[in-house]
Amino acid sequence: MDKTTYFSAQAGRTIEVPRHLETRFAIGDIVRHKAFDFRGVIFDVDPVFANSEEWYSSIPEEIRPDRDQPFYHLLAESDENDYVAYVSQQNLIEDSRAGPISHPDVHDYFEVFENGRYRMRRKLTH
Repeated sequence: MDKTTYFSAQAGRTIEVPRHLETRFAIGDIVRHKAFDFRGVIFDVDPVFANSEEWYSSIPEEIRPDRDQPFYHLLAESDENDYVAYVSQQNLIEDSRAGPISHPDVHDYFEVFENGRYRMRRKLTH
């Protein structure tokens, strides 16, 4: 498979990424975690795992996701609080039918919620 590399400041290392990788979700999609009770809106996507080794090692081995899949940055919410989550593709399902999320930072990233998803602010797009 043809790969390219880039430096991930978050991971503190160079990451190898397949040139052609399909993601199941996109920025602005609302998703729910399969195992844990939270949902969120995607505001960034890493084509493969690009977080720190400490973060990855902190996940129990029996549930640790494969690195070679997309990972999504979410503005997440649960019944208890709002936070930013980093979740593997294998652990997410679509959740747009439940409506918009109430995370306090959602309007920093997105303009409007319509047709089951958020539209990113123009000033944040490339």
